[in-house]
Amino acid sequence: MKIGIAGTGRMGAAIAQRLLSLGHEVTVWNRTAEKTRALAAAGAKVAATPAQAAVVSEAIITILTDAAAIDAAYHGKDGLLSATVSGRLFIEMSTVRPETERTLAGKVRAKGAAMIECPVGGSIGPAKDGKLFGFVGGEAADVARARPLLEQMCRRIEHVGPVGAGASMKLAINLPLLVFWQAFGEALTLCHPLGLDAARLVDIFSDTSGGPAVLKSRGPALTAALQGKEVGQITVDIDAMRKDLRTMVEEAGALGARLPVTSSALGCYEEASRAGLGKGDITAIPVRWMKLS
Repeated sequence: MKIGIAGTGRMGAAIAQRLLSLGHEVTVWNRTAEKTRALAAAGAKVAATPAQAAVVSEAIITILTDAAAIDAAYHGKDGLLSATVSGRLFIEMSTVRPETERTLAGKVRAKGAAMIECPVGGSIGPAKDGKLFGFVGGEAADVARARPLLEQMCRRIEHVGPVGAGASMKLAINLPLLVFWQAFGEALTLCHPLGLDAARLVDIFSDTSGGPAVLKSRGPALTAALQGKEVGQITVDIDAMRKDLRTMVEEAGALGARLPVTSSALGCYEEASRAGLGKGDITAIPVRWMKLS
């Protein structure tokens, strides 16, 4: 299948690698061209503009930083929708507010194309292995059309409603995880005086109700961070998760709701970013709090 991918950050690049490994003809575009070089070396074609990627593709996947990046990629000069895209299938995988997805879907339909959203749970490793969790929003017929491709990227696919529903679900899924990293730092503050070995401490937490599944997958990186060592490849950085937390608070406000714990966690993430840790691994959040305390 001819697939275009707009946005080759960590997740977009990993998804592109997965699809290349399955024999698809992949054309990539990224605002920063340097991020497409490794994919070009792996066999992907590189488009000079989003429109160029759309023209040569049957399905176009977009996985972008935020609503502003979506607007630029779709509606900017030589954007995706400036091309003739009638009959194309768009799969939008960014983590943004539901209204952003609903508005975009209307504009895609006006161009004669179809769009579903499928923000995902999982990081770089699962993306490369096709083991993401897809939270899908869209019309049933469009979801059915996209399903064969989604099944090559995801271990589980949940169609949770119309366009916008996937975005709501992804924000909800991310919320307790992001709050956890700050809460874990506060928990470490209480046991830090015990002087326990970092690996032992992480192992204890991961084997109790106080430790979610992420401690098992991120345990080695967290142990390294606690020991003051390099954590290896950064799969999730603080600034990206700070953006997600802000999006959650904004969406709750639009719904007339409050998220007091999430808002407090957002403040802590913002402090970490101001301290110069924004591009660092997410494990820096609990480690920083423990050290501050």
